[in-house]
Amino acid sequence: MPPELQIAMSFGTFLLLLACGMSVPFAIAVPGTLFLFLQNGFSALRGLGLVSWGSMDSFTLTAVPLFVLMAEIMQFSGLSSRIYRGLSRLVCRVPGGLVQTNIVGCALFAAITGSSVATAASIGGVALPQLLRRGYEPRLSAGSLAAGGTLGILFPPSVALIIYGSLTDTSIAKLFMAGVIPGLMLTAMFMLYVGIYALARPKSTPAEPPLASLIELGRALVDVVPFVLLIGGTMGSMYLGLVTPVEAATAGSIFATILAILMGDMSLDKFRQALRRTVLIVGNLLFIIYAAFIFAYAIDTSGVGEELTNWIVSLHLTRVEFFLALFLLYSILGCLVESIGMMVVTVPLLHPVLLQYGISPIWFGVILVMYIELGQISPPIGINLFVIQSIWTGVLRDVVLGTMPFHVIMFVLLLILSVWPDLVMWLPGRM
Repeated sequence: MPPELQIAMSFGTFLLLLACGMSVPFAIAVPGTLFLFLQNGFSALRGLGLVSWGSMDSFTLTAVPLFVLMAEIMQFSGLSSRIYRGLSRLVCRVPGGLVQTNIVGCALFAAITGSSVATAASIGGVALPQLLRRGYEPRLSAGSLAAGGTLGILFPPSVALIIYGSLTDTSIAKLFMAGVIPGLMLTAMFMLYVGIYALARPKSTPAEPPLASLIELGRALVDVVPFVLLIGGTMGSMYLGLVTPVEAATAGSIFATILAILMGDMSLDKFRQALRRTVLIVGNLLFIIYAAFIFAYAIDTSGVGEELTNWIVSLHLTRVEFFLALFLLYSILGCLVESIGMMVVTVPLLHPVLLQYGISPIWFGVILVMYIELGQISPPIGINLFVIQSIWTGVLRDVVLGTMPFHVIMFVLLLILSVWPDLVMWLPGRM
C-alpha cells in the first residue's frame, strides 16, 4: 500500500473518531494501535510496554505539571486581577484604552503561565465586565481577548513547545528563547491594529482618564512589577544557562506561591483546588503525549515515515512550495482538530521531512505553535472562542468576527518569519 494512502487512512480514522465524539487521546491511540496490528499482528503489540515506559520516563516532561501549577496558582489566587488593574492604569492613554490592556495583560500573563486557556479565562473574566460596562465595542473587546489569549503558547514557558521538544528531542530552553521575539512582534502588531481601529472609530473605545498622581502610578507599578520580576527571573536564568527548564519551572512555582500568599487571596482550600485542577489538566496532556508516542512508534516500525519522506522528496518541491503545503495542511487541521492533538499527530510524520529540507526544528517549532494559535481562534472548535463565550452574555458570532483581523495579522507574521527566519533563530543562537 502506498505510504500516502496509509497516512491518509490513519488521518481519516483519527478524524472519524473525533467526529464520533471520542476524546483526543483515544482518537490518536486507537489508529496507532490498529496500524501496528495490521502491519505485524499481535507480535507488533509486544513493544507497547517498552514504548509506554520510554515515552513517559522523561525528565523534560516534568516541567509540564510545574508550569501548569504556576498558572493555576495565579488564577485561583486572583492575581490576574491585580495584573490587569495595574496595566489598565499604565496604558490608559494609549489609543484603544482598556483593549490595549487586554493585549498587554494577556502577553504578561501568558509569559507567566504558558497556557492559552488560562490566559483567556483569567484576563477575560476580569476585563470583559469592565469593557462592556464602560461602553467598549463588544466585538472588538471579545476578539482582542480571544486572540490575546493565544499568546500563551508562544511566550515561554509554553506547554506546547515543551511537548514539541519532547517529540523531536529539541532543546526546550532554545525553543523558549526562539518564541520571545515572534511573541513580542505579535503583541506589538495586535496593539498597532487596536490603536489604528480606535483612531478610525473613536466611539468603539471610550477615552480613559489619565493617572491622577504619582501615588496612583506607584500603586499600578506595585501591581505589575512583581510579575515582571517573576518572568525575568524564570526566563533570564534559562537564557544565561544557570538552570534547566525543569529547575526554572520549580522556582517559578515556588515564587508564584509566595506571591499568591503575599499579594493574592490564597487560602489552603484554594491551593488544594489549584493542585486538583493541575492534576486534571496534566493528566489529559500526558495522556495525549503518550498516545502520540504510540502513533509515532507505529509509523516508525512500519517504515511509513521513511517512505513518506522519500515520497515527498521525490516530488521535488521547493522550500516555498513545501511551506505552502504545510500552510494549507495546518490551516485545515486547525479548524477541525484540537491544537495539541494536531501537533502530536503531525510532528512524528513531518520531523524527518524537515531534516531532508534542512529546516531547523527550532524555527519550525515556533511556526507550528503559531499555526496552533490560529487553530485556537478558528471556528468551529477554536477553544479560546468558547472560553470567551462562556464568560460574557454576547453571541459566539461576535467573538468569531472580532478575531478575524487578528487572523490576518498572524498570517502576516508567519510570512515575515518565513522570509526572515533569523528573527526566530537570533536569540537561541546567542544562548
